[in-house]
Amino acid sequence: MAEQVIRPDLDFVKGVIAAGGDTLKRCYQCATCSVVCNVTPDNNPFPRKEMVWAQWGLKEKFIGNPDVWLCHQCNDCTAYCPRGAKPGEVLGAIRKQTIAQYSSPKFLVNIVNDRKYLPLLFIIPALILALAANFDIPSGKIVFTNMFPVHTIQIIFIPALAFGVIVGLLGIKKFWQDMKQRYGCPDCTTTNLKNSVIEALKEILPHSKFKNCGVNKDRYTSHLLVFYSFVSLAIATSFGVLYIDILGKHSPFRFGYGTPVKLFGLIGAIGLLIGIILMIKNRYANAPKVGLGSYFDWLLIGIISVIAASGILSWLTRLAGIAILAYPIYFIHLVFVFSLFVYLPFSKLAHLFYRTTAMVFNKYSGRDRAQAEG
Repeated sequence: MAEQVIRPDLDFVKGVIAAGGDTLKRCYQCATCSVVCNVTPDNNPFPRKEMVWAQWGLKEKFIGNPDVWLCHQCNDCTAYCPRGAKPGEVLGAIRKQTIAQYSSPKFLVNIVNDRKYLPLLFIIPALILALAANFDIPSGKIVFTNMFPVHTIQIIFIPALAFGVIVGLLGIKKFWQDMKQRYGCPDCTTTNLKNSVIEALKEILPHSKFKNCGVNKDRYTSHLLVFYSFVSLAIATSFGVLYIDILGKHSPFRFGYGTPVKLFGLIGAIGLLIGIILMIKNRYANAPKVGLGSYFDWLLIGIISVIAASGILSWLTRLAGIAILAYPIYFIHLVFVFSLFVYLPFSKLAHLFYRTTAMVFNKYSGRDRAQAEG
């Protein structure tokens, strides 16, 4: 039998432990995690192999590895682990390492991933917005465009969102290349790619994989609510652009409070708040079995919570005519929306990029068929 030289990357192991996988060393490879997982394929299952690779510091095994992203962190593995090794949290930490690996610039990766930089995370956006804001607000009716004219918002937020999306796309481009190099793709065609995207969307849009979760099955409702609330808010924003910039305020959709901007905005805001409350409730309810999650998890939950709460409060205080509260709350709302956009490819929200890409590649390359047949 040929010798195999193992070169452990201890920095990678330390990174996984620091990112929330502090229970990694408890694993003794009993394979309970892979047995109880309802998402893993029968052939080449996770997370057992990922646990041993992480223990040995085999960083190269995670380069171009879609399996860590096919895990939806149901945490059935964590709940049933006889050693309390928390495989779900370990794979979450590995995904965080993957995001850091494919993202740049690295100083933003460090700021988002290290809790000691938490104040700086929001001070920088606050300063940027403060420089653009008009604090000489006239008395009378509360109009948020007195503080931030529409075009000022666009000049700041469109580049912020574009930056987040472009960095994310560059990251998944490198991730895709690594997956192709690792697994090959002999039957890959443009038609096959199109079909693979459609098949992946059929799983993503209804969140069908979350339905397979056991211990943490309540995550399905909260994640679905948050996902479609963001879709609703995106539709509201699109109508706003159509109404203000394209149709010049002569929109055929404009009819008082029934306008799509307000309708989709209100539905999205309320849905987002309910979804995030359910998400937090679920985490605390299942904490004895699966833990509360890492700083990386709670950072995104915190940002979304503030966005939802401040958005609703700024609307309510505006309707109530309480200017002394409405304008500051609106400013806070914009700070956190800006943060969500800029930190998109570095935070847990980057799952949108990498999990989607992994699911598409798994179908595109035929790995999902091979796993099912195996």
